[in-house]
Amino acid sequence: MKLQLFQVDAFTEEVFGGNPACVVPLEKWLPDKTLLHIAKENAVAETAFFIFTEDKIHLRWFTPEFEMDLCGHATLATAHCLKTMLNYSPDRMVFETASGALTVTLEDNIYNLDFPSRKPVASVLPELISRSLSIQPKEVLKSRDYVLLYDNETDIRNIQIDRQTFDQINLDPGGVCITAKGNACDFVSRFFTPQASIMEDPVTGSAHCSLIPFWSSRLNKKDLFAMQISERVGNLFCKDKGDRVIIGGHAKTYSAGHFWI
Repeated sequence: MKLQLFQVDAFTEEVFGGNPACVVPLEKWLPDKTLLHIAKENAVAETAFFIFTEDKIHLRWFTPEFEMDLCGHATLATAHCLKTMLNYSPDRMVFETASGALTVTLEDNIYNLDFPSRKPVASVLPELISRSLSIQPKEVLKSRDYVLLYDNETDIRNIQIDRQTFDQINLDPGGVCITAKGNACDFVSRFFTPQASIMEDPVTGSAHCSLIPFWSSRLNKKDLFAMQISERVGNLFCKDKGDRVIIGGHAKTYSAGHFWI
């Protein structure tokens, strides 16, 4: 079987920036075991698989380890492939996913993802997470992911993770997001997933489902500009809409080709 494969850098205007995702169009669903093997072979944080059924686009996301319930950068990458590589004409795309219907619109070369809001609430930091961090947070919150608040951007840049300790944590399938006010933006973040082959995710759209309502409330503003300051760096144009959030970003195609299974 010959299948198409695209690799896209999401939340960036430059190749080698943002977060790489692979996108695989399908005519019908393959066994989950096969989808997972493909994701492992691609060796990026997320591989998106989609099929058209009547007027709907059904979308799923796989890490090299398991299927995710929500992924921002791979959704953006899929929308970019549809528009730039697969001749999909509408500027509004609706994806049927495990997290419900997700809408992506294209405006001024920015893909705007309409995602559910997941406002984090005050929580207690598990001992294993605390032991794995070189700098302790000043505030701990949680939704799907732990959201750890720090004093400043310097702390976010300098923090070190003891992977041996961190990989003992089972968040199934969430992660740990660290965040602070930004120097050149409203807020910055980094995101780490225990037991993952790629521990630090370069740009995590789904984490902003929690970061946007948190910082919108904390800064008292609805429109925010965010940066995820991993080595690759990602830029996100954010809006708080109550029970929904808008996560906007650019994308660049890195490669297009085929593979055989």
